[in-house]
Amino acid sequence: MNAVAKETTTTDRIKIRPTYLILGSGSFGFALAKELRELDKDLIIVDKDAQKVETLRDEAYEAIVGDVGDPALLDRINTKNLSGILILSSDTQANKAALENVRKKVSRDVYCVARATDVINMQEMESMGADLVIMPPRMVAKSLSRSLERAEGLRRGNKMAQWFESIRNKKMAIMVHNNPDPDAIASALALKAIANSHDIRSDIIYHGEIGHQENKAFVNLLGIDLYRYDDIEITSYDKIAMVDCSGPGANNPLPTNTHIGIIIDHHPITDSEIDAEFIDIRPNVGASSTIVTKYLQELNIDIDSKLATALLYGIRTDTMDFKRNTDSADLSAASYLYPLSDHDILDQLERPSMSIETLDVLGEAINNRQVIGSYLLSNVGSIRDRDTLPQAADYLLNLEGISTTVVFGVSEDKIFISGRSNDIRINLGDIMKRAFGEEAGGGHANAAAARIDLGVFSAAKDRQTLLRLVNEAVVKRFLTAVGVEEDDL
Repeated sequence: MNAVAKETTTTDRIKIRPTYLILGSGSFGFALAKELRELDKDLIIVDKDAQKVETLRDEAYEAIVGDVGDPALLDRINTKNLSGILILSSDTQANKAALENVRKKVSRDVYCVARATDVINMQEMESMGADLVIMPPRMVAKSLSRSLERAEGLRRGNKMAQWFESIRNKKMAIMVHNNPDPDAIASALALKAIANSHDIRSDIIYHGEIGHQENKAFVNLLGIDLYRYDDIEITSYDKIAMVDCSGPGANNPLPTNTHIGIIIDHHPITDSEIDAEFIDIRPNVGASSTIVTKYLQELNIDIDSKLATALLYGIRTDTMDFKRNTDSADLSAASYLYPLSDHDILDQLERPSMSIETLDVLGEAINNRQVIGSYLLSNVGSIRDRDTLPQAADYLLNLEGISTTVVFGVSEDKIFISGRSNDIRINLGDIMKRAFGEEAGGGHANAAAARIDLGVFSAAKDRQTLLRLVNEAVVKRFLTAVGVEEDDL
């Protein structure tokens, strides 16, 4: 600890050379002083309470009596060797006066922290030149929140490990949603890695088509093995896991009464009960790949380049490169996966060739667009690949004045609808449910979809009549759900 450099008159005018200057020794300031001393930092504490100063001196702290807001206070201290000034009294006005004095008399190279009691004073102190403004209650709340999150993560990880341990040496099917995307496939690949670490044989099962050219490239470049639901006997597996879908029958071919071992998903769910042994559904997270990445970390399972590349690409595609439904957990997972990934493969995945059908559907979407205010709806007619619809919806959202796009088409027996929105006033997933039914529609606030059986429309005498009836019904239902009156149609 530095000694007092000079003692002059009875006015107790002293020159001291501290490394850190703490102005205000309340409970918060004293706690910080203890931490700094444990780190072997030189410091001095200033407080207006003489008795408190005496107590600090008894505990071998350098301390002086002074008012933190006194303009003459800094004249008593040698500030040339300061690394930081911490203004921590509970008096906000005194702290602002101290901050003003600091910025007048101390070099800008000295890091200055100030304490505020509310957001308004915090903003004012930032404008006055504080490098950092803190609010202790908020800091405690954030710290506690992070601790609870870590504890919850460890609990989930332990619970998952116990579940996998209970089925060691058995056979598991990992079911993804119909027409799976990179996030679903990558999440399944991660769950397969966890299963392998417990000597569990597992297969990734899907239904429908991998039609989107990016999805085909994803599977081919990474050499991911997938099995069609129609080519396997689901009852031959001891357990069924589901990733990126919230339960049996929800965008997958499993009967609704199927007992599930484990479910991991990030899509919002209805209030219906799910028959599963382990459930982790987090609608606030942007991708299921984020959730399973955390499990891989918590269970200390090695992530090879293939798996890291798949998971990173899954997160990026489902969050539209972190522009949609993105949580801090997505950014954290991506940051962890980035150095482990194969960036040559990522570059190839980001530049896939466009199929002729995708180009045709995009052309139909442009030609058949109907614009009502900031809403754009487009009927592209007959389709073979439903994955072309979200691509068209994404593209049309770039048009000037458009905040929401809905693109729909008809297959042999269903109407497929895809929507995108950047309008913060609406929740597109809720609108899809209101327009087309709880079971048919859903999704996130700015990306959603619906699938409707043709039903009575299939009785139309010809294809053109069918498409016209579908167009009228879909447009009217959607616009009614968003509150556009009949007269406005």
